Amino acid sequence: QVQLVESGGGLVEAGGSLRLSCAASGGTFSRYMMFWFRQAPGKQRELVARVSSDFSTVYADSVKGRFTISRDNAKKTVHLQMNSLKPEDTAVYYCASANSYFSLSSGYWGPGTQVTVSS
Repeated sequence: QVQLVESGGGLVEAGGSLRLSCAASGGTFSRYMMFWFRQAPGKQRELVARVSSDFSTVYADSVKGRFTISRDNAKKTVHLQMNSLKPEDTAVYYCASANSYFSLSSGYWGPGTQVTVSS
């Protein structure tokens, strides 16, 4: 019912910025909690940030103060503004949606977009 597609990834030098976007179709976008996850080679997928239907946000400690998640319900999109990027931010970034964090197993995922930060 819901499809998600990420965009905006690329190669950037340490200290630079990127803005990721996730376009959603199907479902009732405004009712979903939206997530950004990332997965580096050989590592487990980790939560980067999430934004709820009431626009409240949660960030991983490693990105707090550098990344900002936002949503535009009218355009059915979610964004991740990434500033002061570090080489350890290099990963495939995934957009996801679910009714809650605890229902992610039955949620929806995009195919991912590569972010590479050079030192």
